[in-house]
Amino acid sequence: MTTNSSPQLWLYDTTLRDGTQREGLSVSIEDKLRIAKRLDQLGIPFIEGGWPGANPKDVQFFWQLQEDPLKQAEIVAFCSTRRPNSTAATEPMLQDILAAGTRWVTIFGKSWDLHVTTSLKTTLEENLAMIRDTIEYLRSQGRRIIYDAEHWFDGYKHNPDYALRTLEAAIASGAEWLVLCDTNGGTLPHEISQIVQDVVRVTGDWGLGTRKESSQSPIPQIGIHTHNDSEMAVANAIAAVMAGAKMVQGTINGYGERCGNANLCSLIPNLQLKAGYSCITEDQLTQLTEASRFVSEVVNLAPDEHAPFVGRSAFAHKGGIHVSAVERNPLTYEHIQPEQVGNRRRIVISEQSGLSNVLAKARSFGIELDQQKAEAREILQRLKDLESEGFQFEAAEASFVLLMHEALGGRQKFFEVKGFQVHCDLIEGKETSNALATVKIAVDGKNILEAAEGNGPVAALDAALRKALVNFYPQIATFDLTDYKVRILNGHAGTAAKTRVLVESGNGRQRWTTVGVSTNILEASYQAVVEGLEYGLLLHSQAEAALKASS
Repeated sequence: MTTNSSPQLWLYDTTLRDGTQREGLSVSIEDKLRIAKRLDQLGIPFIEGGWPGANPKDVQFFWQLQEDPLKQAEIVAFCSTRRPNSTAATEPMLQDILAAGTRWVTIFGKSWDLHVTTSLKTTLEENLAMIRDTIEYLRSQGRRIIYDAEHWFDGYKHNPDYALRTLEAAIASGAEWLVLCDTNGGTLPHEISQIVQDVVRVTGDWGLGTRKESSQSPIPQIGIHTHNDSEMAVANAIAAVMAGAKMVQGTINGYGERCGNANLCSLIPNLQLKAGYSCITEDQLTQLTEASRFVSEVVNLAPDEHAPFVGRSAFAHKGGIHVSAVERNPLTYEHIQPEQVGNRRRIVISEQSGLSNVLAKARSFGIELDQQKAEAREILQRLKDLESEGFQFEAAEASFVLLMHEALGGRQKFFEVKGFQVHCDLIEGKETSNALATVKIAVDGKNILEAAEGNGPVAALDAALRKALVNFYPQIATFDLTDYKVRILNGHAGTAAKTRVLVESGNGRQRWTTVGVSTNILEASYQAVVEGLEYGLLLHSQAEAALKASS
C-alpha cells in the first residue's frame, strides 16, 4: 500500500501509438478519443497520442484534443529525430509535431551503432547531430522533451561508449527524460537491472545530480520502455524501476507490435501494491479492471480472461479444497484483495467441485443451502452427472442457478415447452440461409403456436420463442441474444457427435450464459435459448419482488 511518503513513479501510456501497431488491431479517431479520456480518468500522467503527420487520423486526433483537452493527463506527440544531412528547422515532420500543439514531445533516436550505419545509412557523428539538432529546435519552440533511446539495451551491449554518447547528446540538448528502450524485447531482467544502474551512475558522474532545476538543461530522469518478445516485459520494467528508473512506459492489456509491450494492467498493481511506489490514487486503482475491459471492447478484441489482476479468472477458484480455504480466509489462495483492482472473487462450479463450491456459488446468487441437508449434496451430484454428459456450468452460471432452484423445488415455471420445428432454405452462392421456426409452448395452461423467420435456424428459434411469449411477458422485448458458441465434444463420432452450445443473453444491464447439450445441434441450441429466456424472466421477477418489498 502506498503512503504520502511513497516514491513517485510516472506512468506513460502508449496504447494509442505503440499498442495500435498490434496485428489485427485498428481504431478510429472516435475510438482513440474515448480511450484517451478513459486513461485520463484512470490517472495516467502521460498519454502518447500518436505520430502527427504520419497519417490523417493522428493529425485530427490532436486537433480534436486541442478543442476538448483532457482533464489531468499530458497528451504527448511522438516523432523521430530529423533525417540525416538536413536541419531540424526545415524538417516538415517537425512542423506537424508543432502543429499538434502538445506541451510534451517524445523524440526517438538511434542508440545502436548497427542501426545508424545499416538503417539510417549515415555516420555515427551525424546521428549525434540529429539528436542534438532535433531536441534543441523543439526546445526553442517551447516544447518539453522525452527522449526515447531506441534499441538502447542492444546498443549498449554492443558498443556502450557510443550508446552513452547518444544519451549525452540528448541531455546536453535539453531532454528532461531519458527512456531506455528494449525495442527487440530480448533482454533479461538481470541485464536490465545492471545496465540501468550503469546509466544512473554514469549520469551522476556527469554532475547531473547537482544541477539546478532552473538551469538551461533540466535535470534528466531515467525511464524504461520494454517489449514482450521474451515474455519479460513486465519483469524487465520492474527491474528497471528497482534500479532507479522513474518513468514506466507501457500499454493497456499489453497491446503492441509482435508480442506486445509491457502491460500496465500488471505493472501498476505490482509497483503500487507490492513494491510501494505511488502511481495512481487508490480510488483510481479500483478502476483498473473496468479500464482494461473498456479498452478491449473499444478495440474489438476479446478480453484475456486469464490475465493477472484484471482477468475474469484472476480470482476464480475451482478446486474444492481451494474454495473451502478461501471461504475461511482469502489470503490462502489470493495474493491481493480483488477489489483493490476493481475485480471480484468468483467461485467456479464444475465436475471438480466439492460441496464448498456449491455452497459458495449458491450464496453468491442469494440462495442459502444447508450443507447438512440432502439438497446440497443432490445439487452437487446432479452437477457432476450433467458435466459428465458434456454440460459446462462454469461458463453457464445462469443454467446452474436454474438447476439449484429445480433441486430445491422452487423453479418457477414461466412457460412449458411443447416442441419445435425448423425449416431451412439453403441458397447456393449465399453465405447465409433463410430459416423458418415453429414453436409450441404453454403459458398458464394455454397453448400457443407461433412461427418466425430468421437468418439461420437459431435466430429463427429465438425469434419464434420471443413472439410466442412477449404478450405474456413484455419485458422479453428488452432481452437480447448477445453471443452464441458451439463446441463438438466427441468429434470421432462424426455426425452423431455430441454438441455443447453456450448462449449469452442480456437485458441492457446484466448478462447471463446458459448451456445446452445434445447430439442434435438444434436441440442443444433450443435448450440454451429457452433457459436464457427463463433466467431473464427470473431476474425480472426477483427485481419486481425486491421493489415491492422496499416500498
